[in-house]
Amino acid sequence: MSRVPEPSVFLVVDEAKRKVRERGLRVIDLSIGSTDLPPPKAPLEALKKALEDKSTYGYCLKACTLPFLEAATLWYRARYGVALDPGREALALIGSQEGLAHLLLALTEPHDLLLLPEVAYPSYFGAAKVASLDCFHIPLRPDGLADLKAIPEEALRRAKVLLLNYPNNPTGAVADWGYFEEALALAERYGFWLVHDNPYVDQVYEGKAPSPLALPGGRARVVELFSLSKSYNLAGFRLGFALGSQEAIALLERVKGVIDFNAYAGILRMGVEALKTPEETLRAYAETYRRRALALAEALRGALDLLPPKATMYLWGRLPQGVDDLDFALRLLEEGVAVAPGRGFGPGGKGFVRLALVRPEAELLQAAEAIRKTLTASAPRGEAP
Repeated sequence: MSRVPEPSVFLVVDEAKRKVRERGLRVIDLSIGSTDLPPPKAPLEALKKALEDKSTYGYCLKACTLPFLEAATLWYRARYGVALDPGREALALIGSQEGLAHLLLALTEPHDLLLLPEVAYPSYFGAAKVASLDCFHIPLRPDGLADLKAIPEEALRRAKVLLLNYPNNPTGAVADWGYFEEALALAERYGFWLVHDNPYVDQVYEGKAPSPLALPGGRARVVELFSLSKSYNLAGFRLGFALGSQEAIALLERVKGVIDFNAYAGILRMGVEALKTPEETLRAYAETYRRRALALAEALRGALDLLPPKATMYLWGRLPQGVDDLDFALRLLEEGVAVAPGRGFGPGGKGFVRLALVRPEAELLQAAEAIRKTLTASAPRGEAP
């Protein structure tokens, strides 16, 4: 069986977007989590300055990454009160997506079992395929969290990795400390790794996102992945970091060491400055998404069955019964709005759509009108959305 994943449903939507734009139709694109908000100024200034420094032009090996890793561990200590060793419990990533794919290769052998939610970020499924892993898809609870109690004993005994992501893409669900305590207890009892992908750590609307690495025993069993893409609006620069178990970080470093030479040194300097961004700036970004989420959710009341907005730059909604998510997304493009079909987020995503809150509120409300119009046209005869 090939390790190469099947073509993505998002490529189908992307091709449809291209054709619609070629016809001159303007598209309000809510299909991709690529923000319209600006990055902080200080990181960009650090990158500009680095471009004038010829010492940044060469390959960047581990020693080159240490200032960034020191900044990352200081950031984590300030957030969660845990002091980590930047040389042994931290590793620079070319984005958390790359880091996760290589981490699965580092921690597993072919046909090991991966536990992951039935609805998840699409690259998780692709990374599992590339690593030749078997998967158990965890059903979701009504609140959007993976139902850890629904994992069979046999799967727990076989598992090598439990992969979670809260705040969650695509659902926006947020886990509390008790949830992560339950997940870590399972990892300790059955001897598997707990991998937590945490790029939306700064996009909770209220309070602070928990970190399983900060729990007692977390440093032995947890690897947590962070990204500069969402917190600092720096997605295209592809920079992140892994924190956690010294053993797991060493294995990940060995895999990455034969594949890449890390990000450009100037981007790492940019990352150091980004991690110093005042919390009020990050809260302002999160507040923008909160306002947009509440406005769009209100505009779609009764049209989509939405999870209550609590975090992230997304809304996740169930379509009316009988409406196919991919067909709906393609029909909606004819009205000038792009959304992500739920089936692209795993086997539990069919019949759902994800809406990215990446346009100003006025455009989101225009999109809501188009969604209602398309739902009316898509509803089975005799039914209203």
